[in-house]
Amino acid sequence: MKPSTSHWGAFSAETAPDGRLRVEPHPADPAPSPLLGNLAAALDDPSRVARPAVRRGWLENGPGPDSRRGRDKFVELPWEDVLDRLAAELDRVRREHGNQAIFGGSYGWASAGRFHHAQSQLHRFLNTIGGFTASRNTYSNGTSSVLLPHVVGDSHAVLRQASTWPTIAERTELIVAFGGMPEKNVYVTPGGVTRHQTSAHLARLGGRVALISPLRDDLPSTVDARWYPVRPATDTALMLALGHTLVAENLHDRAFLDRYCVGYPEFERSLLDKTPEWAAGITGIPAADIVALAREMAAHRTLITVTWSLQRTEHGEQPVWAAIALAAMLGQIGLPGGGFGHGYGSMGDVGDTGPELRVPSLPQGVNPVDEYIPVARIADLLLCPGEAYDYNGEVRRYPDIRLVYWAGGNPFHHHQDLNRLRRAFTRPDTVVVHEPHWTATARHADIVLPATTSLEREDLGSGRRDTHLIAMHRIAEPAGEARDDYATFAALADRLGVSTAFTEGRTPRQWLEHLYGEWGDEPSFADFWAAGELPLPPGREHHTLFADFRAAPQAHPLRTPSGRIEITSATIAGFGYPDCPGHPVWLPPTETGPLWLIANQPHTRLHSQLDAGEVSQAGKVAGREAIRLNPGDAASRGIAPGDVVRVFNTRGACLAGAVLDDAVRPGVAQLPTGAWFDPVDDHPAGPLCAHGNPNVLTADIPSSRLSQGCAGQHAAVDVERYTGPVPPVRALRPPIERGNA
Repeated sequence: MKPSTSHWGAFSAETAPDGRLRVEPHPADPAPSPLLGNLAAALDDPSRVARPAVRRGWLENGPGPDSRRGRDKFVELPWEDVLDRLAAELDRVRREHGNQAIFGGSYGWASAGRFHHAQSQLHRFLNTIGGFTASRNTYSNGTSSVLLPHVVGDSHAVLRQASTWPTIAERTELIVAFGGMPEKNVYVTPGGVTRHQTSAHLARLGGRVALISPLRDDLPSTVDARWYPVRPATDTALMLALGHTLVAENLHDRAFLDRYCVGYPEFERSLLDKTPEWAAGITGIPAADIVALAREMAAHRTLITVTWSLQRTEHGEQPVWAAIALAAMLGQIGLPGGGFGHGYGSMGDVGDTGPELRVPSLPQGVNPVDEYIPVARIADLLLCPGEAYDYNGEVRRYPDIRLVYWAGGNPFHHHQDLNRLRRAFTRPDTVVVHEPHWTATARHADIVLPATTSLEREDLGSGRRDTHLIAMHRIAEPAGEARDDYATFAALADRLGVSTAFTEGRTPRQWLEHLYGEWGDEPSFADFWAAGELPLPPGREHHTLFADFRAAPQAHPLRTPSGRIEITSATIAGFGYPDCPGHPVWLPPTETGPLWLIANQPHTRLHSQLDAGEVSQAGKVAGREAIRLNPGDAASRGIAPGDVVRVFNTRGACLAGAVLDDAVRPGVAQLPTGAWFDPVDDHPAGPLCAHGNPNVLTADIPSSRLSQGCAGQHAAVDVERYTGPVPPVRALRPPIERGNA
């Protein structure tokens, strides 16, 4: 057995005599992720990209916009031929349009390895040939990462250094969990997890939890909790009504607000009409329950938590900002186990006590091009060159992109309104993708280069606050003609005359030794590699957020303009954005429908990775992604368990398999993201995904003009029993044209 790691856990593996992959979790892992069961699909699934492939239309007609992307077949060609063509196209775009015409998207998550990190490899290569248009922030918490510096001066502290679980278990008496703390998400951390400890921490919570979510299982059943089944997208209204009660009953901490905050009086005036009765009509939570919860919060050491999912919505800044204001009104920010937390249950390292060390990583160099977009604006970038847009107080313009280069990401998983994204992908001259599998992004490319998986190469693996650095040994030989990204970029760099700048004369193994040596020298690389891992020193516990600021605000001011918590931000108010004014407000969603769809993270895979894997496939219903419905909503539509249903709105439709569950609030449907997009182009009722990808339904709109963040968590939809001929799922079949080019 050879050691390795993944974003969802460390393990050892070997190829058994029967050719199947045998996987064993790391022996120190108290709660191994079931997602390890998907790993076998990484090696030999029929969806693997076996050889370099070029889209027929691009091969015959050359570069240029083409509506056949995503519909054409591909022709397999020799590596040297494809590399020559690609190098020539990169050179043409640079000469004729400049490097800003190259978009190096490559939104991450391809591998837990720190050297073969696809995004770093791509960015390093593009930087050596003159740069590229980049992206900023993340789909996960891009809204918060823009908002938080304005409100508390720092996003890193909130997202990475909040109260750790032992302190919460010991000191917190009440957790008010907006969006819950879903156990399914805590198995994952970028870069790897050796010891999954969050589930055990959740089981040991000593205080009571108020679960505020449309889904009862957004908190493990082992946790003592009262469920407040709030209507989706109304959490801010509930927070404001809780604040109203604190003021009406004089339960707020006026001294804390005066000393540590600015802009509270203006915010308080806005609460005058935000009564519990007002909120009850919006949220579905009875007014008496709102009043009782506010009183309980004021009487106990209370931690208000907000999952990342709540900011991944239209007006997503508001629940985060309102929760900070509510925590400030309680006066508990800076107290152990009290105050505010963001992301518990959203990622495995939030609240963890592991080491806080910089792990080895490949240097990307400096990008000479200063153009960038907020990451969730990819379709706007391609469809609207030259158009102006607002972002965090700036007015920016989208550059004219001629070549898209993607390595290690899948925008047809992360992005919204996939039919619009398909139109956007028809516009560039050339789309290049490195991929192990024929994902939807690969199918919408012109040049697809087969990439190895992390099981087929050597690397160093470690996640944020991971307890170990893992020597990721090669477990299997590359499938087909797959090459690692480094080999591909080294070959292109050689053709473009920048080989030395990109490789620095090192092989992949020499890079691993170099990166390890820069990071530390004990034990030696050879000893580390032979051992397979290096335990890392324990991390320190964070008892609370902003403790130093609370103790001495003058000596330890926040990095806000005032140095204090900005419940009202003059800076944001000065931007004049109607969809994000100067203090937390209730802004209703712009669309409504018979059902609110929650498009959350799946429990059977990481994002869309390894959808062909055993665990992911076992969660399908009727061969499609499972949609959960409240039994009452299903009965009124004549839907029975196991039925194939059509989920639809004005943007598109998809087929899914019905599951009935009273853990889902009435009026809500839940369809996780990550089913590989499988469009049926000739369907008589219009565009249809046969496999159940909810992003054919979500709107491609920003959370606001402030952050331009992703708003893909919710969509207004309806659901009906599907009675027509059920199209097959074809997403895992390679779109290869057999025969000679």
